[in-house]
Amino acid sequence: MRLPARTMGSFETNDAHAHPSLRPLRVPARKEGVYAEARNMVADLAGWQLVAADDRQLVLTCERKGGLLAGPACITVTIEGPDGIPSSTVHVRSVTEKGWISRDRTNVLEFMKPFHRRVC
Repeated sequence: MRLPARTMGSFETNDAHAHPSLRPLRVPARKEGVYAEARNMVADLAGWQLVAADDRQLVLTCERKGGLLAGPACITVTIEGPDGIPSSTVHVRSVTEKGWISRDRTNVLEFMKPFHRRVC
């Protein structure tokens, strides 16, 4: 018997989270360089695929493959910061639309933990 898929939810970085890797990452570097590192990082993550890259808005849209019970997730990585000033903020949002188990919090951690080591 096949069980129907259900809509899951989402998880995103937020300053209210206790875990440092679940908060927006603030980096003393120009946003263009941080964006380039984020794009390289996506290529290094197993199960992740870059779906779209908006080089003007500094937004990456990725897909994270799901498992047996978790559906695929859409992950958006957004880099913000002033032009020409070494100050950037990285936001990550994961949305899972189908499956039985949500991995959205885990997806955000899967990107943010190694990315923090890479750019800090």
